[in-house]
Amino acid sequence: MPALSVSCLLLFLLSGCGYQLGPTNGMAAGSRTVQINLFRNQTFEPRLPEPLATSLRRWIQRDGTYRLATQNDADVIVDGTITEYNRVGVSFQPTDVLTVRDYDIFLVTKFTATERATGRVLASATVTGRTTVRVSADQSSAERQAAPLLAEDVARRITAMLVDGSW
Repeated sequence: MPALSVSCLLLFLLSGCGYQLGPTNGMAAGSRTVQINLFRNQTFEPRLPEPLATSLRRWIQRDGTYRLATQNDADVIVDGTITEYNRVGVSFQPTDVLTVRDYDIFLVTKFTATERATGRVLASATVTGRTTVRVSADQSSAERQAAPLLAEDVARRITAMLVDGSW
């Protein structure tokens, strides 16, 4: 009787959790390859495409749904454009409501995933990433140090769209 109770409990717990092992789009892990190209930068903020491409490649590798291709032989090609880089004050000095203490930085990108063989667009979307930066004596250095965090947020969102796509 106790073995039956434990078996029923185990079956109940495993069947209702909703977790799916492996890729969520129905494909075998690593069955397709993806090439990540550098995004074009249409903003005045320099050095944004490199951390974004690095983060996106890292997220693709971490996920495992696709294999990363580097030699123009990928099944899927991801291109994109960085369209906006904005900062918005989110907190201010307690004694001076005009002096910003923290900024939220937003990075807006448009990406397209295209199937190499047919030229068919598999996914296309606008993705916005965000991070917070504390104002310091050297604001440009603070923002430059935050660029990888901003790129990670955008890359995580793009990767989720790529691997959970219904194509």
